[in-house]
Amino acid sequence: MRGGLAVIATSLTALLVACGGDESPSRPDAGPSRTEPSPAERPTAAAFPAASGESLQAIADQAKAGPQVGLATSVIVPGRQRLAFGLIDQSGKLLELPAAVYVARSPSGRAQGPFLAPQDPLTVAPEFRSKTGAGSGGGVSAIYGADVRFPRPGRYAVLVLASQAGQLTGAATQVTVRRRAPVPAIGQPAPRIATDTVASAGGDIAKIDTRVPPDDMHKVSLDDVLGKRPVAILFSAPSQCETRTCGPVLDVAAQLDRTYGRQMTFIHQEPYAGNQERNGLNRPAKAFGLPTEPWLFTIDRRGRIAARLEGAFGVRAFTRAVQAALR
Repeated sequence: MRGGLAVIATSLTALLVACGGDESPSRPDAGPSRTEPSPAERPTAAAFPAASGESLQAIADQAKAGPQVGLATSVIVPGRQRLAFGLIDQSGKLLELPAAVYVARSPSGRAQGPFLAPQDPLTVAPEFRSKTGAGSGGGVSAIYGADVRFPRPGRYAVLVLASQAGQLTGAATQVTVRRRAPVPAIGQPAPRIATDTVASAGGDIAKIDTRVPPDDMHKVSLDDVLGKRPVAILFSAPSQCETRTCGPVLDVAAQLDRTYGRQMTFIHQEPYAGNQERNGLNRPAKAFGLPTEPWLFTIDRRGRIAARLEGAFGVRAFTRAVQAALR
């Protein structure tokens, strides 16, 4: 990647931004469903250079220019944050390679990392696959996620390295860390708001669910269970972004509802008024301050936010968020 980290960063297209962001110019291949963990799911620190006080550009110079990186995280605040992304080749195909993340305040700044970024599958058992999910011919089937430390607000340069047969390739982008997020923070009380149910829709589930087929997570309203039992509420509009992340994460929710449904309430809430993005956010989405979608919030039995996830998140990340609310 000799020739300038910053130059490469300006050429990237964020194909995996959450549905509130720009439209993707291509339809990345979802790829086959997998049963065995791939090397991308188990990266090791030994495969990547230690920062050792070097600049981010010096780390980048050890790799060849490779895939593009598409971010799936837009809300970042100081502290340790999940940075989700995909790696996309020239044909628009999502890659599966061991990966790690480095960050610095600028390309010439001192690099921090490597932060390992295991890939997390979004594929689910056949009975939970929808026509708007990862098996639909265009949905995202896996996502990288790294826990990255951002010390303070401001703009950061980000370098993603991928390893293949001992060779490193790199892609760069940048993120802005803000002082606070518009959505509820972990530990804060969840908004007490009525969410859509089959009863409130007069029995017409098509009014409140654009998944094909509709899911079964509209039985109760959030305000009826908040503070009484743990809750997982997923804001997702699969009809608005079926080729990307909203459908696949909803399929994951349906699968985990089967596993954890006796211990907590799972709620799917469409975020747009009348199920149309052009109408703007509905009352529940506004109450949670959503800047994008999809968003997942898990809430403990005291009614406080236990975990939150933005954009694309796989089975493992979703499961950890559920378990955080059950502690």
